Amino acid sequence: MNDTPGWASPGSAPSDGQDSGVPGPAAPADDTGSSSKWSAAQPPPGQWSPPSAPGTGPAIPRPTQAWGGPPRGGGPGHGWGPPPAAKPGVIPLRPLGVGEILDGAVSTMRTHWRVVLSVALAVAVVSQISDILFRRYLLPEPVELDPNASPSELLSQTADSLSSTLVSELPSLAILVIGTLFTTAVLTVVISRSVLGRPVTLSEAWNEARPRLPQLLGLTLLLPLISAAIMTAAILPGLLMGSVGGATLTALGGMAGLVVIVWLMVRFSLASPALMLERQSVLSAMRRSAKLVTGAWWRTFGVLLLTLLISFLISLIIAIPFVLIATAVDSEGLAGLYSGNAPDYGWPYLIVTGIGSVIASTITYPISAGVTVLLYIDQRIRREALDLELARAAGVAGYGTQPPGRGSPGN
Repeated sequence: MNDTPGWASPGSAPSDGQDSGVPGPAAPADDTGSSSKWSAAQPPPGQWSPPSAPGTGPAIPRPTQAWGGPPRGGGPGHGWGPPPAAKPGVIPLRPLGVGEILDGAVSTMRTHWRVVLSVALAVAVVSQISDILFRRYLLPEPVELDPNASPSELLSQTADSLSSTLVSELPSLAILVIGTLFTTAVLTVVISRSVLGRPVTLSEAWNEARPRLPQLLGLTLLLPLISAAIMTAAILPGLLMGSVGGATLTALGGMAGLVVIVWLMVRFSLASPALMLERQSVLSAMRRSAKLVTGAWWRTFGVLLLTLLISFLISLIIAIPFVLIATAVDSEGLAGLYSGNAPDYGWPYLIVTGIGSVIASTITYPISAGVTVLLYIDQRIRREALDLELARAAGVAGYGTQPPGRGSPGN
């Protein structure tokens, strides 16, 4: 067997001296040891003839299925065909469609709801409380733009406004990164177990995920730093020019930088499950993700974009009622809104909208993490026949026994 870290190398043969576990054909009951394996009593030759036209003669009975093979679909009259894929857990062990990936993420949340919702709810509550406290006490005043300023002054004010916005959003981004870190680590283990149809407790998932947290933190911080470096290099020449032409160059550079960032982030989108499940280092996990995404960039991009859209719609549907209630409850913010000034929302508004954000995050965190892990599994099934190893690990009949020393995919 291949002893690479993480899941066993797919398609590998059993080790020397081990039985493959695949049952062979049974010997006839009356076998006397002779070279012939046929019974002495054989059925009579078939009396086959073309079917008669209606009214021209008696009908000849026709077989409903061929000898020696089980009917496809589990019932008579379906003839030969490939058997259905094994499904020991939340997904069938074969290449997945987009709907099956989304359904697998939702099924994981439904099957292991105690573990999944406990992790997502705890992370969402801590993240939201930290974000509310920061925005209430530490958020700086936004820089206002002067519409009567000259182009060079307007460009300078725009740069100052962007810098102020970036600085004000850094703590919120850090809170989001830390929350995503814990959610991804624990839910990756839960989803890997659910694929095999195995139960998992919160303590088991945490014990498996905890040793990989430093590497996952490094990966989680490295990707935003790469994005920031690319965007800085893209817009810096235009900012240094400091003229109308510089503003145009800044806009074009920003769009080009955004395209490069999206391309790289999709290319490295499977690095987290590779790092967690294959025990890879940060750079090795990024190379692994790039290899799996090669040739399937647009499909990966489409699935991730669809997941982002679904998460946004879920968050929007949940947030709108809470925003309306919070606006009605917070009289100070409502008065500012009617007067045309920037509303100064108080604690009632922040608390009510925070509750809505916690509910939305508790639902969307598991969906996003589940889609990413199942995309990784799907790409390995398509490229490396991982379904064979998963079937063996799950103990599915006909796929051999589980290799020694292998446990769940996270082991």
